[in-house]
Amino acid sequence: MSQFHDKKPIFLQIKEKIEDQIFKGQLQEHEQIPSTTQMVHFYKVNHITISKGINLLVDEGIIYKKRGVGMFVAEGAKEQLVEQRKGLFESQYVLPLIEEAEKLDLTEAEINRIIRKVKERERK
Repeated sequence: MSQFHDKKPIFLQIKEKIEDQIFKGQLQEHEQIPSTTQMVHFYKVNHITISKGINLLVDEGIIYKKRGVGMFVAEGAKEQLVEQRKGLFESQYVLPLIEEAEKLDLTEAEINRIIRKVKERERK
């Protein structure tokens, strides 16, 4: 089974894999992330692809470079990622849910009932 899917570019999936490691606490603030070379061997993808994903994280301030040493998780990176994901959750899930609920003329109480029902079903 492939580590990657074709729904988005691999460099974005590399970026997300690193973000997930930070989000889950597998990479801590000021901890060095694996080198580009290590990731090339692990993921079996081109060096440029890895670099492109990493550079996005540098641009966002999630990781930082120490010249001649490597890349490290920035202070506050996890909190920044949480805020980013909350924003994405709102725009990708909540807003479309509300728009569809309005089309169906669902009340807030009905939406909450549906959410509780789904959560209960998932617990079983």
